[in-house]
Amino acid sequence: MTISASDLRFMALALDLAEQALGTTWPNPSVGCVLVDEQGSVPRVLARAATAPGGRPHAETQALARAGSAARGATAYVSLEPCAHHGQTPPCTEALIQAGIARAVIATKDPDARVGGRGIALLKEAGIAVSAGVMEARAESVNAGFFKRISKGRPLVTLKIAASLDGRLATHRGESQWITGTRARAQGHWLRATHDAILVGSATALIDDPELTCRLPGLETRSPVRIVADGRLRLPLTLKLVRDARNPPTWVVTRADADRSRRKVLEDCGVKVIALEQAEPGPVEPPRMMAALGALGLTRLLVEGGAHLSAALLQAGLVDRLAWFSGNAIIGGDGHPATAPFGVDRLADAPRWRRVGGMELGSDTLSLYEAV
Repeated sequence: MTISASDLRFMALALDLAEQALGTTWPNPSVGCVLVDEQGSVPRVLARAATAPGGRPHAETQALARAGSAARGATAYVSLEPCAHHGQTPPCTEALIQAGIARAVIATKDPDARVGGRGIALLKEAGIAVSAGVMEARAESVNAGFFKRISKGRPLVTLKIAASLDGRLATHRGESQWITGTRARAQGHWLRATHDAILVGSATALIDDPELTCRLPGLETRSPVRIVADGRLRLPLTLKLVRDARNPPTWVVTRADADRSRRKVLEDCGVKVIALEQAEPGPVEPPRMMAALGALGLTRLLVEGGAHLSAALLQAGLVDRLAWFSGNAIIGGDGHPATAPFGVDRLADAPRWRRVGGMELGSDTLSLYEAV
């Protein structure tokens, strides 16, 4: 397969569109589509679109509607294989065929068993030229959350830690505001905007009384679902997460044997309570929690602590990405550590990470890692 400079240029644009919509399209993937007239001497963009909030309409149908009759003979650049099954909307492959496109350039196949290459096959059967696998690695990274939910039944988990140079979250008295500066905190809010949901432990909710919203100007509507892991249903009704539990939604994950009257009070306040059967007594078990969140359609989950929840997820091997914000202070060994102990006896057993990016944020730094 020959990949032209135009193929790379327009697929990059489609992937940019998909990336910008992350956090808004679950349970569906975030897809970008660019329709291009390549019949003249200079390629011309006819229309572009990304998956709409809530997952519908799909990117392809929106772009086709915007292009109208000009789509006939055009090339469609799509960041994920167009769907080939009838759901709440007709399949995008059918829409592309009926629009009369001449060529489809697709970044990667859809792992959903209802598609899984069928969309590409239908386009070819209709006489449309198809180039697949263009910028595939980036496309799989953009929709890693959707792929994870399809393959593992759980969301992609990113653990965010904001710590001092020596890995402390707070002083020994619990003071943590602010270890990092304004630029780092703004980047943290951007992370919230690009995830479906944000998870904290009950201790963090009790101590910090956080809002867990995105407060970047113009992106307030991009606040994710707020989730608290609270096995004993300790959350008081006075917390911000409970007082304003509907916008954005607040979910609480607890044990099935938690106090039923307490559960009803929270539900009456608008909190969605997810009660899980567990094999062992104690805190909510991370694998069961992640499976439940995946079943509810979440694809991208941002974890903001605390130390015990972070340790439990790391111990269970459920952290896929790590966003480590490092401030410029040293707090000392009596400060609160970034994670609680989780039983690493040998270095060979310690979770390992591959650095995949980062940036300077004033006097702070952000390092991005993926699990090895």
